[in-house]
Amino acid sequence: VRRMLADPRASALAKNFGGQWLFIRNLQAVDPDASAFPDFDDNLRVAFQRETELFLDYQLREDRPLAELLTANYTFANERLARFYGLKNVYGAHFRRVQLTDPRRAGLLGHGSILTVTSYATRTSPVVRGKFLLDNILGAPPPPPPPNVPPLVESAEAGRPLASIRERMEAHRQNAACAACHTRMDPLGFALENFDGIGRWRTMDGTSEIDASGMLPDGTRFTGPDDFREALLKHRSEFVRTVTEKLLTYALGRAVQHYDMPAVRNILRDAASGYSWSSLILGIVESQPFQMRKAHEVAAVAEQ
Repeated sequence: VRRMLADPRASALAKNFGGQWLFIRNLQAVDPDASAFPDFDDNLRVAFQRETELFLDYQLREDRPLAELLTANYTFANERLARFYGLKNVYGAHFRRVQLTDPRRAGLLGHGSILTVTSYATRTSPVVRGKFLLDNILGAPPPPPPPNVPPLVESAEAGRPLASIRERMEAHRQNAACAACHTRMDPLGFALENFDGIGRWRTMDGTSEIDASGMLPDGTRFTGPDDFREALLKHRSEFVRTVTEKLLTYALGRAVQHYDMPAVRNILRDAASGYSWSSLILGIVESQPFQMRKAHEVAAVAEQ
């Protein structure tokens, strides 16, 4: 396994796993509205995807600890992406490692790829972003929405400006059927509300100043992306467990089930010295679910 990870072809792991875990493969299908986001084009779409793929590949090859996925003060950019992020002295189409000067852009949650695939064509979506964070970062997915959920108000009344996303979501939560899920999802999504529908930093939502404050399900409060990242790091164990389960799902070609949890705990216990990529991958390869896969599971992974 170590020899395989050192091979250049191991970059396929970072590309394919990242595409599945972080929904990066959905970038090809997103189509931000040209009037709302005139800066978006296919060159930026390709740059978003390449940035995240190179970032994950670097993490894997350098065997970095998983927590650095949230805290890394560097990324990979070419001139087009650097200009979009406001990074200086990056020229040409070639991607290279770039030090970030803005701490708000640190880690995966500052990547335009993730911020774009968790938005709608015309605006951000605290609901989609909040669900993404619960599913893929904290491993605590919300229940499915109830039937006949009323839509969010998308147009202003005559003579009145359109309310901010936060104000519209607060009105939406007045419905008791909606409040149960949205109370968990929305505060997490609002932590990233300063990033617009394609990941550009902003301070205003129309005529309203953006309020990026919120609270994690355990009651930890935050006031913006920096505080939110620190709050997530206090839940490092949940994040590492979630990534391990997603990686095991990728390896098995099926969803992790309740009977797999002893193996997940063993993998985490053996990797606890630093939760490096290699320790988790070796733990998965040596685990019972991986080594005792049924024939149809092996065929499913081969097809994938």
